[in-house]
Formats: sequence, structure tokens, C-alpha cells
Amino acid sequence: MTARVFIDGEAGTTGLRIRERLASRRDIELLSVDPARRKDPAARRERLNAADAVILCLPDEAAREAVSLIDNDSVRVVDASTAHRTAPDWTYGFAELSPAQRQAIRSSKRVSNPGCYPTGFLALVAPLVRDGLLPADWPVTVNAVSGYSGGGRSMIAQFEDPSDPAYVTTAYRPYALALNHKHVAEMQAHSGLTHAPLFTPAVGRFLQGMIVEAPLQLWAIPGKPSLEDLRESLARAYADQAFVDVASAAVTVATGALDPEALNGTNRMQLYVFGSEAAGQARLVAVLDNLGKGASGAAVQNLNLMLGLDETLGL
Repeated sequence: MTARVFIDGEAGTTGLRIRERLASRRDIELLSVDPARRKDPAARRERLNAADAVILCLPDEAAREAVSLIDNDSVRVVDASTAHRTAPDWTYGFAELSPAQRQAIRSSKRVSNPGCYPTGFLALVAPLVRDGLLPADWPVTVNAVSGYSGGGRSMIAQFEDPSDPAYVTTAYRPYALALNHKHVAEMQAHSGLTHAPLFTPAVGRFLQGMIVEAPLQLWAIPGKPSLEDLRESLARAYADQAFVDVASAAVTVATGALDPEALNGTNRMQLYVFGSEAAGQARLVAVLDNLGKGASGAAVQNLNLMLGLDETLGL
């Protein structure tokens, strides 16, 4: 059976990557709005309701509007915007988040795709909170750097087009300095933490890829968990997962540096537990493609689950 899929916002950065992943699949029929009717709201509504599944690659308000236009109860929706990531009537689309999450996605008609930063952060922190190694009220910090594609077309132009009035020449640019990044609510809501993490994001001069890190002072944490305690917790959480790997102690010790672009073009995420037992300190690190597992790859994975297909198809 062929599933009809409409990507609303297919011309954007994430939409284009999703379309690339789906275009060659024989089990998917991609619906599009006729170019001659592209500005016709009726044409958009028609496609939204004619699809078996819709993937929204839109700004938040436009995503909410798109959902309001769907009156066909059988249409399943994957929303790649921030609009519904903490909404109680939407399922959070990180299949590896907990043992029950994959089935919740399969059963849902409304799934919110995770943000790229939260994907790395939650992969590192949620299992530790769940296993009691990290207290839910612990003050957690998350530091991260992403490729500039995470900012969409406008930021890509700022880094690539010298004629752009906001052209960026720096190699590394911290932002959200007022600690008001829109991903923070999502990080807290799905991690089990009772306080918002302190989030310090940055953009580097590379197109895609990212590193997300959560440093921990193990000596101060009740129970003083060891590096191996943390690694074992993560390894249990992601045992037999297709897209999330936890580096062994031997691999971690042999790793002298990390490349944020190492997993570009994939839906994979690699987790590490670095640190010093003597100092009682740890650096939890996730490497992923912000346009892969952090966006388009995750959307296709969620689509597969919602359609009752093998979640690795096209990935």
C-alpha cells in the first residue's frame, strides 16, 4: 500500500531534506500543491486533508494554522516546528526517549518532532534522571554548538553571502545570551528535571552537524556516581537501538577530539561519557547532524512509525 504524504513547507531547509529522503521510496506518494495554485489557501487545505500523513516544516504560527485546517480525522501529522513540543495532546517524537515512547508514536495522530539541541540533551540526561543517578532537581548546564543551517535560510545567507547586511565573519558565535532559547521548555519538560537547564548554544562556521554537552560535577551529586555508572545507564537505555550508539570506555579513552560534522547525512547519534574519576567530573557529549537526527531524519523516522512501517526505511 502506498501512503500519500504532503510536506507543508517543502521548500525550506528541513522540508527539502525530508523530500530528498522520501522521493525515491515506492511506498510513499508525495503530494504537492500545483505551482499555479501555490498562493491559493483552498489548494493547501485540499492537500492537507487528502494526505495519509502530513509533515509540517513551517514557522510556529503557520504550523498551528495548518493543523487547524485539517478536518479529516484520519490524517496523521508530524510537526517539525516548536509549536507543539510541550503540548499535552501531542506525542513527543523522540522514539528512543523511553521504553514506551516508540509505541506512543505509532499510536498517535499528532507527533511533534524534537528540536536538534533537545535531542542530544535528552539522550544524555533523561536516562540518568530516570535511573536515579542524577537528581531531578539538580542544576544542569548544557553547552552546544551547531552548524549554521540550524537557523534556516536567513542564517545560511548570513554565513554564506557577503552581500547580506548581516554577513557573519566570525568562526564561532554564542547566542541566546539572555538565556531565553525556545528549546529550554522542551528540554525540561521531557528530561524529568524540575528546573530548567542553563542552556548556552552557539553557531559555528560550518553548514551542518552539532555537538551537545552536559558537564557534571560528580563529586557533588548525591551517591557520587562514577563514569562507568553513567555509561552503563546510557548503554542500557539505548541497547539495540538503530540510531543511537554509546561509545565504550575503550573507544572514549582513545578519542582525543570530536568532529561536529562526523555524522552528517545520517540519522545517527553518538554518545560519550568523558571525564576524570580522580577529579569527580564528567562531560556527557552527543554528536549528531542537526539536519539529520536533529530534524529531517527524525521526521522520517516518526513518519515510518506512524504509518506502521519499519522505522529505518529511507534512513
